[in-house]
Amino acid sequence: MTSSIKVRTSMRDDMTTVRAIIRHPMHTGYESDPESGELIPAHYIENVTVQHGNKTLLQCDWSRAISSNPYLSFEFSGAHPGDILRITWSDNKGETDALEFRIE
Repeated sequence: MTSSIKVRTSMRDDMTTVRAIIRHPMHTGYESDPESGELIPAHYIENVTVQHGNKTLLQCDWSRAISSNPYLSFEFSGAHPGDILRITWSDNKGETDALEFRIE
């Protein structure tokens, strides 16, 4: 199964830039289905965590206010090429995904 997370990294001096897109509908629960007119149930990411080795770099609590297919970008220092980063998310329906990758 293909991950819903796509990541690119770049390094410059001591700074590593991480750019990620997570494929997720991020339904608010206030949208109507165009065909039936029924409300589309809420379905959104609640938590995103990024780890570098055993250290948590970033932990986000999201809500229904985040757009579909959210984009996440941040920088941090202290990484080296080949280090492992792990991004995980969980949503309000109990679905999860994780991606482990090497910094290039």
